[in-house]
Amino acid sequence: MIKNSDAGTADDETLERGLAVLRAETSVEVAGTSDPGELNGVLHRAGSRPIIVAGGDGSMHAVVSALQRRHELTDRVLGLLPLGTGNDFARGNDIPLDIEGAARVVLAGRRRRLDLIVDEVGEVVVNHVHVGAGAQASRRADRWKGRLGKLGVGKVNLGKLGYPIGAALAAVKPPFVRLRVEVDGALVVDVDQPVLMVAVGNGAAVGGGTELTPDADPGDGKADVMVSRSIGPVARLGYVADLVRGRHPERDDVVYLRGSTVSVAGEPFHCSADGEIYGPERHRTWRVEAGAYTMFVP
Repeated sequence: MIKNSDAGTADDETLERGLAVLRAETSVEVAGTSDPGELNGVLHRAGSRPIIVAGGDGSMHAVVSALQRRHELTDRVLGLLPLGTGNDFARGNDIPLDIEGAARVVLAGRRRRLDLIVDEVGEVVVNHVHVGAGAQASRRADRWKGRLGKLGVGKVNLGKLGYPIGAALAAVKPPFVRLRVEVDGALVVDVDQPVLMVAVGNGAAVGGGTELTPDADPGDGKADVMVSRSIGPVARLGYVADLVRGRHPERDDVVYLRGSTVSVAGEPFHCSADGEIYGPERHRTWRVEAGAYTMFVP
């Protein structure tokens, strides 16, 4: 089991409940990591044993990315005990958010091959990557998560408010960008049509349950692509309202489709991949690697 060495006391207490379930039936070695070098060493020592990630989307991203770089991902079996603030990867794979339930999935669940999204420089996406307003929201949310994560009311970690605050701040002055978007070589939108955001989903949700690509299935061999051109004030408000209700794919200013390869190019843009933010970029191409690894799921 791989956990974050910098996790707080509350996460450690929660993890102990999951470990109690696992250790009632099997042996578990727990390894804490705080940087890529430590993670690489732990993966080397793991041998052929299943690897259980104790954490959120960022932790899954880090472990899968490290295994991909080591050329070991295909033959590995992974499990997840969700400890993150959003846990969208867990939601997308029907993994229980309560730690005991997730532990029981590791013990008695089925093994499913899941897809992976990879870009041209080898960066991976296990759940979701988006650019435009969504990435701007994530950038601002990351700052607020750090500030609020130090605070709490009882057992409630206020860091969970980071994404809603980031989304609200991004909505005040959304980063409209002019991009050329192609899916499987077909033009979806060109630079003459400003876009609010582009989302490429292996899973359905971001930000702790907002279903940005609601029809996405992480094991169907395709990525779901959502392009929003809701750039005017009224259109933006309507888009947000429909997004909350899960009806945004029905809008005339939204394009929703599926494909194996997605290319985005144009004005400089930032990306948010599983909550990891990078950029500015001028071009990115993502492709789906179907059945890239195995996961314990219900």
